Amino acid sequence: MKDIAQGIRYIGVDDRDLDLFESQYVVPEGMAYNSYVILDEKVAILDTADRRKGEDWLINLADALEGRKPDYLVVHHMEPDHSGLIGMLADRFPDICLVASAKAIQLLGQFLPGRRFNTLAVKEGDTLELGSKTLQFIAAPMVHWPEVMVSFERSTRVLFAADAFGKFGALEGRIFGEEDEDWACEARRYYFNICGKYGIPVQTLLKKVAALEPAVIAPLHGPILRENLGYYMDLYNTWSSYGVETEGVFVACASIHGGTWDVARMLANILKGKGCSKVVLCDLTRSDRAEAVEDAFRYGRMVLAACSYDGGLFTPAYDFLHSLQMKGWQKRKVALIENGSWAPSAGRVMKEMFGQMKDVEIVGDTVTIKSRFKEDDIHALEALADAILA
Repeated sequence: MKDIAQGIRYIGVDDRDLDLFESQYVVPEGMAYNSYVILDEKVAILDTADRRKGEDWLINLADALEGRKPDYLVVHHMEPDHSGLIGMLADRFPDICLVASAKAIQLLGQFLPGRRFNTLAVKEGDTLELGSKTLQFIAAPMVHWPEVMVSFERSTRVLFAADAFGKFGALEGRIFGEEDEDWACEARRYYFNICGKYGIPVQTLLKKVAALEPAVIAPLHGPILRENLGYYMDLYNTWSSYGVETEGVFVACASIHGGTWDVARMLANILKGKGCSKVVLCDLTRSDRAEAVEDAFRYGRMVLAACSYDGGLFTPAYDFLHSLQMKGWQKRKVALIENGSWAPSAGRVMKEMFGQMKDVEIVGDTVTIKSRFKEDDIHALEALADAILA
């Protein structure tokens, strides 16, 4: 338990045993579920945690309350990793009032059918007076669920940001951003895989947040940010506007027997030889797909090299492209390499899938490899490198 501002305490919990966040994202460093308590004339709890960590969270809550009873539970987001302990909390404090958006209250009935709670629906601009502290509510629909609110405590200028500004990884006591040596790495993977599709709603929220001029950003995952907030805001602006964060080329490859991988590595070396300062090579058959999605968004240019398979596209490449479609990948240039021993089909499918994405330009001619690289293929690879670097 730590104070993040005068009268505001952190009561979040780590889950180091979790292997897959949302049952799909690898989290080798576990996950943090953040929660807060405001102690004033009235006491407000801000979000709970995943039910996996219920006992630990209740211990932290009891320590923070020091015998006081909470008046309010503010529910910023109904996703179960933040709302999983609402029923348990209401059992302990039957008179507690749940403060949430009208949509969140509707979802509450879906997650806890048959339960009755004291509720207070709030909307954009509403406030909750706690004494010397006042929570102001800001609507943040589709960041990344439709019911999301964030709140701003006016006296301390703490923004409780829900899933915005979150990151993968447990905190292990290092709850502040300045204690995180490389915040952007896992925050980027988190953003594009959790919120990547919702750039427009995130842009809307950023404008509201900028007007508030917060001194502290307290997310529901990851460290609390209180220094150099412009750095985090600028990254979020780049990410949510689908801008290019890092100049370079991302070369993604899905190879079955190694031939396509050899060609992808050869192209990467050609790109470096032509002066490309940053070339990132990814094996889609073995890499974490969430990291591949992250890099596809990070860089402005991509080369996709993939095998033909069953008259279509090799599954790892198909799944990668499907993920990009789901996450709203856009505003990028891409070049294609296909491999097919007798009937190349990968290029056709890749073009079809990229054609369904917004503002994606396919540059150069698709390079077709027949089984293995041949000396005559070098000219086509050189031309493809020139096209992606143009």
